[in-house]
Amino acid sequence: MAAIRDQQNVHNTLALEQTIVNFVRRGDTAALKEWLADAPAVRGGILASDQLRQIKNTFIVTATLISRGAIRGGMDVDDALSLSDAYIQKCELMNHIDRITNLQYHMVFDYAERVEKLRYGKQPSKLVQDVAKYIQHHLSEPITTDDIAKALFLSRSRLSVKFKEEANENLIDFILKEKIEEAKRLLRYTDKTSVAISAYLGFSSQSHFSRTFKKYTGSLPNEYRKRHNN
Repeated sequence: MAAIRDQQNVHNTLALEQTIVNFVRRGDTAALKEWLADAPAVRGGILASDQLRQIKNTFIVTATLISRGAIRGGMDVDDALSLSDAYIQKCELMNHIDRITNLQYHMVFDYAERVEKLRYGKQPSKLVQDVAKYIQHHLSEPITTDDIAKALFLSRSRLSVKFKEEANENLIDFILKEKIEEAKRLLRYTDKTSVAISAYLGFSSQSHFSRTFKKYTGSLPNEYRKRHNN
């Protein structure tokens, strides 16, 4: 029974870590804040006999995971790793668990906010944030302008015009780019086939997915995977 509980704790910890990393990768600060308000406590494995050292080691693991998530979200590699080093150095100078915990929360939001600014502009409008949030929550479905307009209680024409004004980009392009960003992540960091990725992201066909992927990246899905997995 103890072994089973240990396995469940590890599984739950991994699931929680992956959830947080995904929020950072997407730069979804609104969803991150909402999730953390009711998030269960993360119980990591025993990394040290001393409680303070345990908290610091957990912080280091979190910084590593979060920085990798930010890199996948588009943050410059050197910037992400330098920021991680700075946070770890600051943590090592602390001797109070509550301060380290607060620093950890600040670090997670810092990374998420930096990715958000990279993806949606330095000061994304509420509309752009709401649209991006809707897309991220429905990535595995076909998404239309009508779908988003209904969810945001706007007319289709009003949404299209207002979004173009605030994001300086066509809404359809924005939707497809978000899907292709997720496709790029799946091609680089999972073993899913391009056919499976196409179906997961709600494309009408494999050929449609391939054409769209090439339009926004300049290469076909399998070419992209080969180039980035070498």
